[in-house]
Amino acid sequence: MSFSEILTVFGPSLMAAMGQTCLLAFRGLFFGCIIGIVVGLMSVVKNKLSRGIALVFVYAIRGVPMIVLAFFVFFGVPMAFKNFLHINLVLSALQAGTICLALNCGAYMAEIIRAGIQSVDKGQMEAARSLGMSYWRSMYRVVMPQAIKTMIPSIVNQFIITLKDTSILSVIGFPELVNTTKNVIANTFRSFELWAVCAVMYIIVITLLSVLANYLERRLNRGRS
Repeated sequence: MSFSEILTVFGPSLMAAMGQTCLLAFRGLFFGCIIGIVVGLMSVVKNKLSRGIALVFVYAIRGVPMIVLAFFVFFGVPMAFKNFLHINLVLSALQAGTICLALNCGAYMAEIIRAGIQSVDKGQMEAARSLGMSYWRSMYRVVMPQAIKTMIPSIVNQFIITLKDTSILSVIGFPELVNTTKNVIANTFRSFELWAVCAVMYIIVITLLSVLANYLERRLNRGRS
């Protein structure tokens, strides 16, 4: 089978796998943003317990390799439910992959949000409080709108990192691009060409996202000038 025939036969499968990769990355980023917002806000409040919990979460998740986290969520968590709670929990590769990416992305997003909030001058919060606003209302109405402008480029960059991290989830059988490429190679024995195609597909998507990040950064910089 020639390489052009391989692309004709398996090209749709590779494109579908790229779609699954982007879907998983979007899901991971979405839930990661929710986790990041919660943990990020916990890390800037005055309550020491809240800051301590946020600090432990960030350091624990960032200190664990993604592949270990993937195995822990996919194999370890269901086993713990079965042994300790006597519940037969079954996670699909998509569910486990989403949880894994959300936790990992959430830890980094928490740091992005913390840094974004701290980049806003403290006088903004003090001025809002002096007008009678509560702490959380001041955060929501005054601080966060300003902080988001500095966060957006970093959030897009985090999405790029999350997209690349999906390749690790091939170890739990999720049909993303790397896993599908390995299956195609097993049927065609054309390793060099197919890994090159896989790499090019990643490069195209990540380049588009990088262009988007640069565009947003330029627009936001113009808005602040």
